[in-house]
Amino acid sequence: MLTFPNAKINIGLHILRKRNDNFHDLETLFYPIEWTDVLEVIEEKSLHFTASGLFIPPDKNDNLCLRAYHLLKKDFDLPAVHIFLHKIIPTGAGLGGGSSDASFTLKALNEVFNIGLTTEKLENYAAQLGSDCAFFIKNKPQIGTSRGEILTDFEIDLKGKFIFLVYPAINISTKEAFNQIKPKERDFSIASILQKNIKDWQFELENDFEKTLFPVYPVLENIKTKLYENGALYASMSGSGATIFGIFDTLPMITFPDEYTCWTGKL
Repeated sequence: MLTFPNAKINIGLHILRKRNDNFHDLETLFYPIEWTDVLEVIEEKSLHFTASGLFIPPDKNDNLCLRAYHLLKKDFDLPAVHIFLHKIIPTGAGLGGGSSDASFTLKALNEVFNIGLTTEKLENYAAQLGSDCAFFIKNKPQIGTSRGEILTDFEIDLKGKFIFLVYPAINISTKEAFNQIKPKERDFSIASILQKNIKDWQFELENDFEKTLFPVYPVLENIKTKLYENGALYASMSGSGATIFGIFDTLPMITFPDEYTCWTGKL
């Protein structure tokens, strides 16, 4: 089965408090975009994983696709498979590429082998793989709370808008991002800001990681400034990674250094 795991952006990200389990309570809007990897799951005589495209950092506990397979294998009599991943979405970029690959592996296994898992049960399995994995099961705009795994459907109309996304080849680990973060309680929600005119978001809708990461990586703030100078209605860092995106009425003609990865699309 051939599938195309897509990326996401975070529109607003508040880190509210540190929890007793060393995770953080947060609030964010997860929004899917059409930048995709390529994933194929085929029944084979023995289990193996192969990859092409961008480099995937080694994981001593297996990559997320294999972890998704083993998670279902514990509860269901799955045959061996060959998982092939062509990696296009950069890692460490705040785009959820690895999480998407894992969740799409769960969905592919469920469909190929007729396991019959409901959306809710798939979300429960995905949440065991990572805080934002569950989002990619429904793969529609959702407000994420708790660690990001508690999801609420959210109606937001960005149809007709364009996204310009810039990744300056800086890998920011989740650990690095959270080591510097200063949680801050709010008496208002991201959802309440998102209901306002998009032109108001610039002044009210924050990604809390920008406060600590922009001083360390000033190029990120420079990219955000350049997007606004070229007509962005709203611009922000996505998640805890090094991607900056801008939302536009019409796509601008902006150039960045060749070593940067840029992607444009419709929302």
